[in-house]
Amino acid sequence: MRTLGCILASSILLSGAVVLDRVAVIAGTHVIKTSDIDRDIRLTQFLNRQALNITPATKREAAERLITQDIIRQEIISGAYLRPQESEGATLEVDLRRDQFANSSERLHDALQKYGLTESELRERLLWQITVLQFINQRFRAGVVVTDEDIRNYYNQHAAELRKQQLKNITLETLTPKIKEMLEGERINQSFNEWLDQARQGYRVEFKQEAFE
Repeated sequence: MRTLGCILASSILLSGAVVLDRVAVIAGTHVIKTSDIDRDIRLTQFLNRQALNITPATKREAAERLITQDIIRQEIISGAYLRPQESEGATLEVDLRRDQFANSSERLHDALQKYGLTESELRERLLWQITVLQFINQRFRAGVVVTDEDIRNYYNQHAAELRKQQLKNITLETLTPKIKEMLEGERINQSFNEWLDQARQGYRVEFKQEAFE
């Protein structure tokens, strides 16, 4: 791995033009390059089915996502958390191809090309999404407790709203599993966000403004 004191910019010849890959952010002891930001924007907008839009604002948003990724990655390494198999990323790719591209590899390939992406980059991103979800579950689920009283209070607060939807079998007993799952998810997300905010406060971050112009 290159040190921060090294010259990290490299020139890549593309169709006669020179593109500089330079440091955009120093996050902790790691660097985030302009190419990392560009790739994150393309992947995010591809998966969100948004038009490709690379601007100073989307670059800054991508940088923030990559900083978060680096914090999570370091925690996974230091905590020796279990990681998903690479095949799980391939499985998500199969699902994506089926649901959005009529199970056509050619259509998926063409769509990726429009965003300047490869299938390996897509598969790596899908695998990372699984990795994050698995980490959050391992790291925070054990500390979440949803009591019968919590479930009952939620039901009482929302029963009238549920009845307006004219759903059948709207009882505390029938809705308990769904309410419990929902409350657990909310509290897991809250615990994760609180941990992330605290971790970010002690994380050295330096933005290179010229990379976001």
